[in-house]
Amino acid sequence: MTEVPDLATGAPQTGESDAGALVVVATPIGNLADLSPRATEELAGAELVCCEDTRRTGLLLSRIGVRARGLRRVDAHTEAAASAEVVDLVAAGHRVVLVSDSGTPVVCDPGRRLVAAVVQAGHGVVVVPGPTAAIAALAGSGFAADRFAFEGFLPRRGRERESRLQQLALEQRTCVLYESPKRIAATLADLARCCGAERRAVVARELTKLHEEFVRGSLAELVAWSASEPKGEIVVVLEGAPDAVEVGDEEIVAELSSALAQGLSPRDAASRAAAELGVSRRRAYELLHRE
Repeated sequence: MTEVPDLATGAPQTGESDAGALVVVATPIGNLADLSPRATEELAGAELVCCEDTRRTGLLLSRIGVRARGLRRVDAHTEAAASAEVVDLVAAGHRVVLVSDSGTPVVCDPGRRLVAAVVQAGHGVVVVPGPTAAIAALAGSGFAADRFAFEGFLPRRGRERESRLQQLALEQRTCVLYESPKRIAATLADLARCCGAERRAVVARELTKLHEEFVRGSLAELVAWSASEPKGEIVVVLEGAPDAVEVGDEEIVAELSSALAQGLSPRDAASRAAAELGVSRRRAYELLHRE
């Protein structure tokens, strides 16, 4: 591997580059120019490249002029089976590269079990950092980024989804979520219902690509925007909830009564009261049935 100077000291850095290791390499999320020279070098020197889709990674390698010695599909279905082979290669002194279809592996992508197997076997794991959609969206959101929560993809339905939504309603840190264009409208509507229609958010779409777009506004405004059926990769950045204030039972009951008088179901009335007053849905629901 090529010697490169340490940024702080200027001293050559070679050590770990000559040893067997699993190398986690971030790849572009849209713009090919975002692939670092170090990432290219690791891909070119790898004994094996583990990837989600060999065709997609093969195309990336072709575009940067790299011919892989070996490509292996490693996804949710094959990761466990691939771990033994990867551990053996690393133990023999080879470097194995792990990539995802785009962005940083393991972050909402396969790879965690592969990394864990190499670590458990006592071998090295090296990370070549680079593009990550969540961080790019957070950086461009304008919301607080000193503390934030990454939620990945929300559960698609059921109690687990509702529970996560209620947690988001009370979370005071900026929250980052991934979502499919097919489900973005439903997710924004659920966020508006649970977090309050005036809660601010940003939808980052097609990051680093030709049609990159940041759409900013209240959740109500973003729900209206989503009716246009946006396409492409989507990240939602949700502003943190305001500081919690003490809310009495009487105020919650009054909000529940108002919601019920407007024709909302008990469940929706409890959700609205929780979002509007910044209390838990469970507390609102219990007060509803206590009356």
